[in-house]
Amino acid sequence: MDRGFLASLPKAVLHDHLDGGLRIDTMLELADDVGYTGLPATDPGELRRWFHQGESGSLETYLRAFDHTVAVMQTPEALSRIAYECLVDHAAQRVKYAEIRFAPALHTRRGLELEEIIEAVLDGMRRGRRDTGVEYGVIVDALRQDKDADPVARAAIRYLHDGVVAFDLSGPEKGYPPDTHLAECRLVREAGLGLTLHAGEGDGPQSIWRAYGRCHAQRIGHGVRIVEDTVMRNGEIVAFGQLARTIRDHRVPLEVCPTSNLHTGIAASAADHPLGALHRAGFVVTLNTDNRLMSDVTMTDEFAFAVDHHRFTVADLEQVTVAALDAGFGDWTVRRRIRDEVVRPAYRQALTAP
Repeated sequence: MDRGFLASLPKAVLHDHLDGGLRIDTMLELADDVGYTGLPATDPGELRRWFHQGESGSLETYLRAFDHTVAVMQTPEALSRIAYECLVDHAAQRVKYAEIRFAPALHTRRGLELEEIIEAVLDGMRRGRRDTGVEYGVIVDALRQDKDADPVARAAIRYLHDGVVAFDLSGPEKGYPPDTHLAECRLVREAGLGLTLHAGEGDGPQSIWRAYGRCHAQRIGHGVRIVEDTVMRNGEIVAFGQLARTIRDHRVPLEVCPTSNLHTGIAASAADHPLGALHRAGFVVTLNTDNRLMSDVTMTDEFAFAVDHHRFTVADLEQVTVAALDAGFGDWTVRRRIRDEVVRPAYRQALTAP
């Protein structure tokens, strides 16, 4: 399919990290504003090349690049600007609904309180929606390796129905199982927030079981290593383990981020990624960017990945887009309107175009 055609299709994204999507020029300006001298380069081209983590090979190595983006995200003005630009950049790719996640505890180095940080991001998101029409939800992350998940969860709950739609646990998976924070997961679920947990990216199916079976996550961030609980033949799934069958049959959405997965070593090549096999086997697959800066990727790129390497058709792209809207945690009437009045008519027209 022509890239211009793919760019024109309406999209939805559920897994996109705010601190993984900064513009290079913005980062340079903010570093100058706050006096941060640790950037690995000051030339925009060199800095962009440095941030591209295509050769990182592991999640742990990939995550080190965030030290620099987080360093310039320590003021309300910076956080609001980056949130605003995030929606503007997604709008340029015809994203109509976006759930953006970030870890407020990373932005307290200059004395900001968790609530100030969340409010600054929400301010930028509101301005972004006003200027672009992109509907959004904010997902608040706690870092699974830290011990402050309880205050982060409680801060997130304070902004329920004011833009915050869910809670997440991010950071390295190995050695930090999600059920270590079972109390916080229960707390946010009981309060009414959505719950999506990183699992099945840096660790295997057991992390997905802990996220879903013990923490009762409603969605799985990444989740692609669920394929290790299946039997594959000639690139297709032909049998299911108990966990894989449960995730498929219970319609648990997987927030698949193909390009990022390649960069963290989950698959050896684009063709080896399990995206197509999972989709054709009936899992609820959604397409996502994860970290647009570190993986130098847009939602249009992820659509092209699915088409070029996994035989996705226009109908398949519609299916994963509708799945994302149906699985979102934001206002259902908003998501339904986008699905029925924007997405479905556009894909219907695309399917019938000569």
